[in-house]
Amino acid sequence: MLSPIARAALLVFAGVPLVVHAQAAAVSTSSGASSSTSSAAAAAAGSSPTVLSPVVVTAGRGPQALADAIPPTALFDQQDIADSTATDLPGLLQLAPGAQISRTGGPGSTTSLFLRGASSTQSLVLIDGVRVDSVSLGTSQLAQIPLDQIDRVEVVNGNVSALYGSGAIGGVVQVFTKDGGDHPPRFNFSVGYGSYHTQTQQAGVNGALDKDGATTFNLSLARSKDDGFSSLNPREAPQANPNANGYLNESISASLRHKFNDQWNAGVTYFQSNGNNSYDNAYGVPTDSNNLYSKVRQMSVFANGKLTDWWTTHFIVSEGDDRSVSKTNGIYNGRFDTDNRQYTWQNDFAFAAQQKLQVGYEHLDQSLDSDTFAAPDRHVDSGFVGYTGRFGRNQIQADVRRDQYSDFGGANSYYLGYGFDITGHWKATASYSDSFRAPSFDDLYYPYSGNASIQPERSHSIEAALQYASNALGVMRLSAFQTRYSNLIDYQQVTPGIYLAENVGHAKVQGLEGSWSGHVGKTDVRASLTLQNPVDLDKDADLLRRARRFGSLAVNRSIAGWRVGGEWIVSGAREDSSGKLGGYGVVNLSARYNITKAWYVAARIHNLLNKDYETAYSYNSPRRGAYVTVGWQQQ
Repeated sequence: MLSPIARAALLVFAGVPLVVHAQAAAVSTSSGASSSTSSAAAAAAGSSPTVLSPVVVTAGRGPQALADAIPPTALFDQQDIADSTATDLPGLLQLAPGAQISRTGGPGSTTSLFLRGASSTQSLVLIDGVRVDSVSLGTSQLAQIPLDQIDRVEVVNGNVSALYGSGAIGGVVQVFTKDGGDHPPRFNFSVGYGSYHTQTQQAGVNGALDKDGATTFNLSLARSKDDGFSSLNPREAPQANPNANGYLNESISASLRHKFNDQWNAGVTYFQSNGNNSYDNAYGVPTDSNNLYSKVRQMSVFANGKLTDWWTTHFIVSEGDDRSVSKTNGIYNGRFDTDNRQYTWQNDFAFAAQQKLQVGYEHLDQSLDSDTFAAPDRHVDSGFVGYTGRFGRNQIQADVRRDQYSDFGGANSYYLGYGFDITGHWKATASYSDSFRAPSFDDLYYPYSGNASIQPERSHSIEAALQYASNALGVMRLSAFQTRYSNLIDYQQVTPGIYLAENVGHAKVQGLEGSWSGHVGKTDVRASLTLQNPVDLDKDADLLRRARRFGSLAVNRSIAGWRVGGEWIVSGAREDSSGKLGGYGVVNLSARYNITKAWYVAARIHNLLNKDYETAYSYNSPRRGAYVTVGWQQQ
């Protein structure tokens, strides 16, 4: 069994993503990336044309136009996902503003997300509004979420604990799985092959079960397998096994929704991903064979109803599970099983034109079943109130939330945002917020290192931004932000070989973040650049694995039946616990050709220039690879 300090070391050396959060309500009425009119800016300015914008739900726990969201929000819809060369959620998030990804090898390996310099424990991840993280480590298994099951992804940057509770310091990533459509059932499948003997298969069906489209469904199955490469660099980790580390993933998603009438609809969603990842251990022996068997699962039942012309209610009962079992040389080595059960009741009151009050209650039960240590169940009762409104050119978002925990007490959080429409296209925003991250079960109860008296980590954020939005160019945004962290949980040595969790850390992240999602003529463009100063104030050093400069550029265009594109992902140098990580630039290419209306062939090249780089010290990244997919979609 791993000691508590060994597990803590793995969080640093292996880059385990650290995420703790309270579940969001899945209040969208459609899982498609639809469009709506953002008329407020044009109405305020009086003469400018209306700006059309996709709808997002995460920035305010309810539908709003992307251009109207005060918290900076990025949306990846079905076209964006198809254009991307990524195959899993971490690969897609590399294109999100303010997001950095650290991997300990190839697909399926332990992955960390650093959003605006926050640690992975401080960025919240949801699947269809459901929490699926490990309550032991406080982490989500990002690498176990394949894009084959995803309809769209929303990324909200900045401190929004007042909306979602613990862990939303750096921001929120919400994944929406595929949903059915108002059309007869349509089948689809695809198969692929590529470098590292990568094999992929996917099949699905979705549509309506009745003629009037009141009942819709989706079912999708996917499998991916590769032989991989050696995760650890033998020059930096000579004790590691030099063999290739492969990965197998099998996943399923399903949904069923019924519209009873114009006022009520209800449904169920299900997602499960099983992974078997071979990994290297820098502290083992060269003959060791290590495997991690993982499962991520979410299930939810929901109902949405319009009680009056001004009162809409949402009920959600959900469960999110995280399972992990490790083996060394075929011998069982440890098990950590997390269950998260949440009950949400959210009410939206539209009491006046462009004025909405939001009132909700959530109850969360968390339990851990492990043969390493025992912990009492955690129960969290949360109440939240939010207000969004417009007065001429002025826009306001105000949220406050109280979370009461059974194991350490309560925590308050709030958000106050303001927007001013300078013209029909230009908008200035500012916000001030307070956030927290609850201690994980490891922090509280792990033998010899847990400390039941520690309190939540705290943060305070301020932000100012200038945004331009138009039909012709899309949405551009430049943000200046600062987040101060206090009460950070760190492990302090109390006796030789014994470390205890304590609230002793302080940090600060200041930065500029620019993003653009839109068009130049018929060419789709997505670009982001972040300049930041992520500092550990206690050690007067940069926070580990956070670059001061990083960004991405993705360009795609349709030409005579072809869809062609490219990505450029760049990062400056970063500090890691065992050495410095050099900067890098990675170029990926993609192409898709529609052979007929139903058949298509797609190809992608990863790491075109064969760049040798590391996102975690001593861990290899994939070299140049080529992949081909053939698919069919029933028309």
